[in-house]
Amino acid sequence: VVDVKEEFVQDYLFQGIKSGAIYEEDYLMGTAYARPLIAKKLVEVAELEGAVAIAHGATGKGNDQVRFEAGIKALNPRLKIIAPWRFWNLKSREDCIDYAIDHGIPIPVTKKDIYSRDENVWHLSHEGGNLENPWNEHDPSIYKLTVQPEKAPDVPTFVTIGFEEGVPVSLNGVKKGGLDLVLELNEIAGANGVGLIDIVENRLVGMKSRGVYETPAGTVLYQAHKGLEKLVLDRATMSFKRTVAARYSELVYDGLLFSPLKLALDAFINETQKVVTGEVKVKLYKGNCMVVASKSDFTLYDERYVTFGADDVYNQQDAEGFINLFTLSLDRKSVV
Repeated sequence: VVDVKEEFVQDYLFQGIKSGAIYEEDYLMGTAYARPLIAKKLVEVAELEGAVAIAHGATGKGNDQVRFEAGIKALNPRLKIIAPWRFWNLKSREDCIDYAIDHGIPIPVTKKDIYSRDENVWHLSHEGGNLENPWNEHDPSIYKLTVQPEKAPDVPTFVTIGFEEGVPVSLNGVKKGGLDLVLELNEIAGANGVGLIDIVENRLVGMKSRGVYETPAGTVLYQAHKGLEKLVLDRATMSFKRTVAARYSELVYDGLLFSPLKLALDAFINETQKVVTGEVKVKLYKGNCMVVASKSDFTLYDERYVTFGADDVYNQQDAEGFINLFTLSLDRKSVV
């Protein structure tokens, strides 16, 4: 057993926050970030032990088989990959449960609680069971990291997140290591019902799947980071970064974290984050997560220009000439 939680947070999750990447505008990719790191560690151990093959338990229908194997092939293509789900005679989760019972193998899953779950410090996913019918409303009793929003406190909770070059470094004014910050924020946000999504997503292999995800801390950190970027990044950079984030999310989701394109996009993302330093105050209330205040030494916001009161820095008459030039191409009379 190798403890790589801190590496997972610092090198994978926090880089994801800096990128702003969210798959299909919903999924914060807790599993997608974890699989390449697992693959990396499997390769390291295989090389240390002189092994010739790596086995994984992913099914032949999902994304994880691709993520594991893309990582392994990128880091050591000489290793053979064994994927039992693709050739054994067990055809379902029920078959696997029966096999485990027959052979005295302890497992946390039963046919009554048959969900396929993946849990790490970032999130908990639920798939399978009655979720396979998208018309079924999911049962809130499946939650493990969050409370049902309706049962969250009747008063809001405020948290302040500090960032340095895009990386979360403090919680409520107290410096924290990445892992400790995420774990503490999971407790705070989860208690307020924050971080729940129920989505249908497009799997890499070509089918749609439905899942319920709990990502309390991640939801808050993404929102806070987004709020800070709005304060410090210029319009052109923000616009292009949204384009990069969409492509970046697909690369992460598809397991291509070690691809040349992903590494090249990291260079752009890291350059944009040099000014993303400051603090953001977030309000948590019954499943909602709202940025309510932000500040930074790199702010591009200047109250002197935007005030509705009197100012001595802006001549409003200049706007007429700007608008005339900006709309010049709209004057169809000149081309008729």
